[in-house]
Amino acid sequence: MTENNLTGRERFIKALKREKIEGHVPTFELVFFLTMEVLGKVHPSHRAYAQWNQSSAREKEAQLRDVAFCFTEIAKLYGHDAIFVHPNPSDFESTVRLLQIIRETTGMEYYLCMHGDPTFSIPNGDKMIDFSVRLYEDPQGIMAEQEQRLNQMAEFAAKLKQIDNGTLLDGFTLCADYCFNVNPFYTPEMFTDFIAPVLSKIIREYRSMGYYTIKHTDGNIMPIIDQLIECQPDGLHSLDPQGGVDLKLLKQIYNDRVCLVGNVNCGLLQTGTAEQAAADVRRSLRDGMPGYGYIFSTSNCVYTGLDLSRYNMMNKIWREEGIY
Repeated sequence: MTENNLTGRERFIKALKREKIEGHVPTFELVFFLTMEVLGKVHPSHRAYAQWNQSSAREKEAQLRDVAFCFTEIAKLYGHDAIFVHPNPSDFESTVRLLQIIRETTGMEYYLCMHGDPTFSIPNGDKMIDFSVRLYEDPQGIMAEQEQRLNQMAEFAAKLKQIDNGTLLDGFTLCADYCFNVNPFYTPEMFTDFIAPVLSKIIREYRSMGYYTIKHTDGNIMPIIDQLIECQPDGLHSLDPQGGVDLKLLKQIYNDRVCLVGNVNCGLLQTGTAEQAAADVRRSLRDGMPGYGYIFSTSNCVYTGLDLSRYNMMNKIWREEGIY
């Protein structure tokens, strides 16, 4: 339990609902890849289970418990209020069991979320030209594929809601990236035609089942931010300063419509001086906390190659200064 006897989960949800919070501003990370440095364990997303289908039930349980330990121990060590669960293996039965283990070992302490975005992200470089051509030559096919993915994800969410009285998962984080640092991959008109209808629909579907949603996309979201907000996610991540996103400005314009998540400059954390990195952490807290409706995190994730000491510094400043 944290301040005022609220769990991290409860505090995180209050932030998503833009309600008043006392004590620390909620925090989490989309992914914390530095589990080897902290725990001496390979991050769950980087593990290979070539013999999974040949493993005994006891072996599978041990593996899933170790995956759950990685997620929960990082959250405990750094005071995170939420855990973005990356199931691996990702079959339905293994995913359910992983979520159950986390709930069994931590109760309802943490807000649990998973990926669940049916929209098309920026394609990889080897597929970008073909995908761009399809946007013009096969728009109906593009929309049909997204609708199929949407139906699959909605079916998964509904199925999950029927287990353990619907307590396994609190929400979905929609992780399709749309933007480069300089501009979106989709023009605003293309976003209107191809992405917004599907994004809006999946958010409505999740909300109707009782799930919260956080929309993630890096880069310069400013040309499409009004459309992102109109899709009505509960939260918007990652508010990338390397893409020119100004957290203070967004608070002034959208604070009554969406919870803002992120904004600590990953570039400065990695390559800036210690003084520059610390100053940016404090800037994010200073710009994000007023008026509530803010969740503190990096502008992407704690990725492989980031010096752990920099994240430890960021976390220390949050503990000492990120308090209402």
